[in-house]
Amino acid sequence: MCALFQPQMHRLLTLMRGDPDLPDEALGVLNPAAARAPDGTLYLFPRVVAAGNYSRIGIARVIFDDHGDPIAVERMGYALEPTESYERNVRTAGCEDPRITYVPAIGRYLMTYTAYGPLGPRIALAVSSDLLRWERVGPLMFVFDPRQRVDFNLYDNKDALIFPEPVRDPQGRMALALIHRPAHVQGGMPVIPQGIAEPRASIWMSYCPLERVQADFAELLIWRDHHFLAGPQAAWEEVKIGGGAPPVRTPYGWMLIYHGMAGQIIEHADHQPFVRYCAGIMLLDHGDPQRVIYRSSTPILEPEIEEERSGVVPNVVFPTAVDPRADGTFDVYYGMADAAIGVARLELRRIDAA
Repeated sequence: MCALFQPQMHRLLTLMRGDPDLPDEALGVLNPAAARAPDGTLYLFPRVVAAGNYSRIGIARVIFDDHGDPIAVERMGYALEPTESYERNVRTAGCEDPRITYVPAIGRYLMTYTAYGPLGPRIALAVSSDLLRWERVGPLMFVFDPRQRVDFNLYDNKDALIFPEPVRDPQGRMALALIHRPAHVQGGMPVIPQGIAEPRASIWMSYCPLERVQADFAELLIWRDHHFLAGPQAAWEEVKIGGGAPPVRTPYGWMLIYHGMAGQIIEHADHQPFVRYCAGIMLLDHGDPQRVIYRSSTPILEPEIEEERSGVVPNVVFPTAVDPRADGTFDVYYGMADAAIGVARLELRRIDAA
């Protein structure tokens, strides 16, 4: 027998929009992280964009109705503002597109985010014990592997997600696992790791030994054993793919919601007018998350309603957070046209076939 799945998703509402009276939100709120605090409160961490593409990471408490459905948010200030040199460049500055994972093995929330610094977008990390106070660890570094013959530190890199549980790394050690999306084309020229035929931006995994992190949180900056996980396949993701929300353990495997992009990229543009972003789903093996056991052939969410089709960047749905519900469904928080934040409910159904 082989397992097939039928993901079903329906929209709940547009949860958060940029406030026209707040200059910090002039270009919208989008692409939030989400996590439950120790007391069970759900917080969103939206990217908040001011004029000039100047991005901060906000904090907002999610308000639920009597049925447990999200209905509104309460703004609570900022988690991070771009104050560090690796978050600033000659044109603007940015702490962008956060993702948050709670890792019980180290007792901390880990926030990966895009630092829009002097060399372009890079992955940076902050930690917290309560979701309200954050401490920067710094920009991530990728250990050079001579077998791949490239330096991942020279790539633009985004869409970083950390697994909530340790897994086995290629050396057999318990390790934290990072999903990220290095761009293989630098300065218009493809610079592809040895043994990889796919030139388009794809999803990779790297590892950080758990024992080292437990001894010193600074080890969270050093990642190694880089592995190609998945590249573009279908027409709706023909330009590139990248991680969406941090992986969630399900009975069927690690559920990874990811994004795919089609269309035409305009080089050096902050906001792309001719692209289309959709969302898909992969299931990764519990024991070996390098093994993809299921991948949706069609999008589970695509831009259809007005707020997804019209905005700062039209035709974008961009999932960045998942909140598991007690009934086995999942609330997915996503960016809408780079201007607002929506919520959709996902049900993952299994269908057995011979």
